Amino acid sequence: MKKPARAPLTPTDLPVGILLAAGFGKRFDATGTRNKLLEVLPDGRTVAWRSARTLAAALPNSIAVVRPGNAALAEELRRGGCRVVEAPDAEAGMGVALRAGVAATAEARGWVVALADMPWLPMELVRAVALTITTPETIAAPWRDGKRGHPVGFGAAWRDALLKLDGDEGARALLTDQPVTRILTEDDGPFRDIDTPGDLAPRSR
Repeated sequence: MKKPARAPLTPTDLPVGILLAAGFGKRFDATGTRNKLLEVLPDGRTVAWRSARTLAAALPNSIAVVRPGNAALAEELRRGGCRVVEAPDAEAGMGVALRAGVAATAEARGWVVALADMPWLPMELVRAVALTITTPETIAAPWRDGKRGHPVGFGAAWRDALLKLDGDEGARALLTDQPVTRILTEDDGPFRDIDTPGDLAPRSR
């Protein structure tokens, strides 16, 4: 007897994507006049658009967290496919921005947290992290050569812990203290961010 076809996943079956785009990028430009997320990549797209597009393509219910007053950045993230959420206290650090993202999507079945200055994430890997969240207690992340990469997925059981985050540590303490399901990869994207202007250039093969 033929098994019935499995219904395709809908956006509500998947975790919510959270793109953290509220940082100051001081190592990129100490003067604060250049926002690295609005810099243009070799493909002609901005860092913000590329990061948002990858996350939204993998997870249609994706949001981006920004500081208030960043209209140009917010518009670029919307163009990439993310709903924009403001974090008024984002200057306190990444933990505050992540907390704001979780609070805005508190009913989600989980979250896949990506950083907006990592535009080379493969969409398939983002999706793989999302699909690995099979229980509320799951934490999942890409792994290569003993190192954890991004994005990081959290099941719904971690809601309260994520809502208590503060400062610039983000969810690092959770990742240190709890077991993480490893998604092995050879891809460079989960480990490559934009820290300085030189990081915008394509890498030689």
